[in-house]
Amino acid sequence: MIGVRFSGYLESQNAGSAFDRLFNLFKELLVHTSGDVAEALDWLTELDKEYQLTDNNYGVGDFLNDLREQGYLRENENSVEMPSSKMEQAIRKAALEEVFGKMRKGNAGNHNSKHVGKGDEVLPELRQYNFGDGLDKIALTESLFNAQLKNGLNDWTLSSEDLLVKETEYRTQTSAVLMIDISHSMILYGEDRITPAKKVAMALAEFIRTKYPKDTLDIIVFGNDAWEIKLKDLPYLEVGPYHTNTVAGLRLAQDLLKRKRNPNKQIMMITDGKPSCLKEPTGYYKNSFGLDRKIVNKTLNEAAACRRQKIGVTTFMIAQDPYLRQFVSEFTETARGKAFYSGLNNLGQFVIHDYANNKRKTI
Repeated sequence: MIGVRFSGYLESQNAGSAFDRLFNLFKELLVHTSGDVAEALDWLTELDKEYQLTDNNYGVGDFLNDLREQGYLRENENSVEMPSSKMEQAIRKAALEEVFGKMRKGNAGNHNSKHVGKGDEVLPELRQYNFGDGLDKIALTESLFNAQLKNGLNDWTLSSEDLLVKETEYRTQTSAVLMIDISHSMILYGEDRITPAKKVAMALAEFIRTKYPKDTLDIIVFGNDAWEIKLKDLPYLEVGPYHTNTVAGLRLAQDLLKRKRNPNKQIMMITDGKPSCLKEPTGYYKNSFGLDRKIVNKTLNEAAACRRQKIGVTTFMIAQDPYLRQFVSEFTETARGKAFYSGLNNLGQFVIHDYANNKRKTI
């Protein structure tokens, strides 16, 4: 009897060049070490000792020299080696491939809207001609055939009632703000939550750059306060000894979106904890014990403000506490937004799919 027997696939240790194998690992280590090249190289050296990643022909020193020669490292004013812009782009691409797989570059403004009319993406459907439709949208062959069917083959004329136009679909543009919680709880209980959040931010930025190049993405972090960071700063992002001032994050996100001309706006918030801090004229108001009603009410007020401004709010909750889920549910209902209760492993898929599927725009 002839047949085929399948077995599990084991990747060859020799797959790819020695540089490529070490480079893939080094990019991952840079994210975990917040862009600390020396620490990442220390980890790489230890891993090499344990798993024999190199041989007599190519060592970690050779890899370091190649990184320098190929422009992946740069020196700052203190002669400390840092990831270059070329390295940062490579890390973003790696994050996108890990989160969402390799993607082809698309055209600008590719978000589908549920509205049809005088758009820019041709659909297979046809509809009756209406006054004001462009002549370039008329389906000439189908219109002539329609007139023949109605009037016969021998004696017929083409009237406006016979005209059919090709249906089109709008391609919307989006302005988004990604909020990342950097409070101390993002590294509590021995679980690294900030690294997946950074990867998601880098993957989303690369996804937008390649798939929707006319869209905008701003990234803000929030702890006791909230501030904007640049994409190049993501590898160096670290958690601080902060509480969670969600109000400050939401206010800054709204301020950033007010400057955008795109009518389609959304906030995506990655958090693992409850709001526990407010900034007042006299100082910080903090309470980490349970849900403080004063802080919760201020947070819900900002959710309502987003709703009034027609800003979509999506919360990606990476904690499982029932009372926190109840708060997120109340927050989501107030904002008329969406919430995902996501683990760390599938966080990226949730964020990117939500961004790509956002069709809330009203034209």
